[in-house]
Amino acid sequence: MPDVISSILLVLVGLIVGIIVMFIINLIRKNSATDKADKILESARNEGEQIKKDLIAEAKKEANELKDKNDEEIREKKAEIKESEARLITREENIDRRDSNLQKRENLLEEKEKSLIDKQKDIQEQEANVEKLKEDQIKALEKISGYTKEKARELVMKQVEESMTLEISSYIKEKEAEAKLEVDKKSKNLLVESMQKYAGDVVEEQTVTVVDLPNDDMKGRIIGREGRNIRTIEAVTGVDLIIDDTPEAIVLSSFDPLRREIARITVETLIKDGRIHPARIEEIYDKTCKDMKEKIMEYGQNALFELGLTKFEPEVIELIGKLQFRTSYGQNALKHSIEVAELAGIMAGELGENEMLAKRAGLLHDIGKAIDHEMEGSHVEIGVNIAKKYKENDIVINAIESHHGDTEPNSIIAELVAIADTLSATRPGARNDSLENYVQRLHDLENIANDQKGVGTAFAMQAGRELRVVVKPEEISDAESHKIARDIKKRIEDELQYPGTIKVTVIRETRAVEEAK
Repeated sequence: MPDVISSILLVLVGLIVGIIVMFIINLIRKNSATDKADKILESARNEGEQIKKDLIAEAKKEANELKDKNDEEIREKKAEIKESEARLITREENIDRRDSNLQKRENLLEEKEKSLIDKQKDIQEQEANVEKLKEDQIKALEKISGYTKEKARELVMKQVEESMTLEISSYIKEKEAEAKLEVDKKSKNLLVESMQKYAGDVVEEQTVTVVDLPNDDMKGRIIGREGRNIRTIEAVTGVDLIIDDTPEAIVLSSFDPLRREIARITVETLIKDGRIHPARIEEIYDKTCKDMKEKIMEYGQNALFELGLTKFEPEVIELIGKLQFRTSYGQNALKHSIEVAELAGIMAGELGENEMLAKRAGLLHDIGKAIDHEMEGSHVEIGVNIAKKYKENDIVINAIESHHGDTEPNSIIAELVAIADTLSATRPGARNDSLENYVQRLHDLENIANDQKGVGTAFAMQAGRELRVVVKPEEISDAESHKIARDIKKRIEDELQYPGTIKVTVIRETRAVEEAK
């Protein structure tokens, strides 16, 4: 027990001693930290004082530099102001000198003006004297000649007019002749160049189509039992089938190219199919008619592509395609329209007109022929109605309306379309015309002219393109010759059918013949 107590006491004593030692150590550390803090504060105060001194010195230095800089700028400004004052003084001196010079010039001008006024007065006085002398001389001349001034002027003017009239008339006549020759030459060159630039082939449409057969046995199958197949084909297509001794071929005959084309496709399809009987014939025919509309549109679109034209309604394109299956005197209407468009476009380009508009008018000039067999009216009237319906340009409408001379053309393009139409229709080989019809037309032309009262002789010339009529001068006057030309023109238009135009020339010639003995 005593050992335990002594141990406890020792522990307590140790704890007390340890606490005292720790207290002493902490106190020593605290004093040391206080000293360090004082030293740090003292050092910071010294550094702050130094920095303050440095900043003050630097600020003073900068202030001195700014002062020096401002003083320099002030000195420069003063120098500039002095220079400006010097320039202003010099300028004022120059202005003063100029003002003095101008004043001197004004004085000189005033002196010259006074001098000119004096001279002008002298001139006016001299002119008055001259006029007086002229009047005195004219009065003396009038008294001597017996003519007044007005009468003498009239006499001189009359003599001058008489002497100049013949020269003026001969000069005008000469220039008119030169102008006519020049115009004819230029127009011929223009037409020739246009025709040379357009190298389209002559295309003639025939009234028959030959269909090749694989063998002669096919002819019997086409005819059918008791001819029922051939009768059905002819009934549904409206085309005559000619089956003769020609080996491995049959002929389709019709004046309607569209019918003939449909019949050709129908027959060729039947031959390939091999099933030839009335029901099959009608079925193939109906299908071919439907397919033909697409083909017609293709023809129309190809024509527009060839000419480089755009912006056409689908209905108009279809009408253009239908022209492929229309003919005039054996000439394919679509080929003719394309040719007219090309020629009109070339001539329009040469003359500086709208080439595309001329092509458009040329292509549509015969558009009425596409449906003139389906409705009443001439192809010109139908074409004008179509153009108006689809709001074509007024120039195009007038070109359609005037290309056969029914109305007056009101534009250069309308004239060019009419010329191109005549060129395309009348060039050699463009149209079929039998010798009998040709001779008969010439004979009819001459008879129409000879039927007129006062006609001496008549001649159909240039392949029937011109009719020259010589009248009797003792019976027909100049005015009546114009009436005869109009009457002959009207009878030709009413009674004859002919391609292109016919020029009627009435000649009245008076001859005075005497025989010296």
